[in-house]
Amino acid sequence: MRRRLVPAALLLPFALLLTACGGNASAGTGTDGSGSVTLDVGDQKGGSEAILRAAGELKNLDYKIKWSTFTSGPPLLEAVNAKAVDIGGVGNTPPVFAAGAGSEISVVAAWHGTSEGDAVLVPNGSKLTGPGQLKGKSIAVAQGSSAHYQLVASLKAAGLGLNDVKVKYLQPADALAAFTSGKVDAWAVWDPYTSQILQAKQGRVLTTGEGVTNGLSFQVAAPAALENPKKAAAIKDYLTRLRRAQAWVHGHQEEWAKVWAKDTGLPYEVALASVKRTNSTRVPVAVDKPLVASEQQIADAFTELKLIPKKVDFGDFVDTRFNGGLPPSTTDAKADGGR
Repeated sequence: MRRRLVPAALLLPFALLLTACGGNASAGTGTDGSGSVTLDVGDQKGGSEAILRAAGELKNLDYKIKWSTFTSGPPLLEAVNAKAVDIGGVGNTPPVFAAGAGSEISVVAAWHGTSEGDAVLVPNGSKLTGPGQLKGKSIAVAQGSSAHYQLVASLKAAGLGLNDVKVKYLQPADALAAFTSGKVDAWAVWDPYTSQILQAKQGRVLTTGEGVTNGLSFQVAAPAALENPKKAAAIKDYLTRLRRAQAWVHGHQEEWAKVWAKDTGLPYEVALASVKRTNSTRVPVAVDKPLVASEQQIADAFTELKLIPKKVDFGDFVDTRFNGGLPPSTTDAKADGGR
């Protein structure tokens, strides 16, 4: 028996979130500032621009920001490689695939949080009770996304590999439709999708990324922008503001959820659940050797699976100049903004 289709009211916000441009990126919008330097920033709907604006961190800029909105991390990094974007935010896996493709990118900033929002979801009526039972099952996942590695790691922890399951590579909008219509047995995805499915009672969590993934997210810059002294100075200021804005979220979760809901079209309850589960846990950490080693494990895993064509030395794709006095990436700091 086919499960009922997702209601249009549930699907529409994700259409806005994921396909605002009908492709990879939307037309750029500007942030007023003074000075002759314009920083081209890649973003995702409800991402950096929204959080900076909500926290009041887009005031008194001595440079301008041109925003471009992307559907996900991989196309954003394609734009960084093409020098169309100076810097942008992504999860822990897109930089690995970009590095494997020989892209010109530099990881310049990192945040660490829980991986509870990274989940393998199953429908409410599923008989599956653990990841070890996924053998032979069909699973939707976005190729090259953080969920892709979370699926690999979760299967490995259960004694399985990708060859033991039927992987369906689908972007979130298509995966959402496939999951809610019963065309796949499970969906590996991240917040806010996890929160939306749970809040709508369309499914439940089979397993999360806690204990199997590193919970990192990044800001990635174009080396050419870093070589430009004026743009490098703008990037330093931008990262400082973004860290302050993330710290603001910890003490203003409800306020941020309202802004995020309005910006993305998500229901407020979904936005708040995602903020509490995932967004408010993030703290800035240094781009250091343990971080590189953790990302190297992801790179090696995908190289072994032949999903990356050659071995990647992730250390070649980081720039540590903006670390400042940040705690190490292995910090046990709680979600208090790093204070």
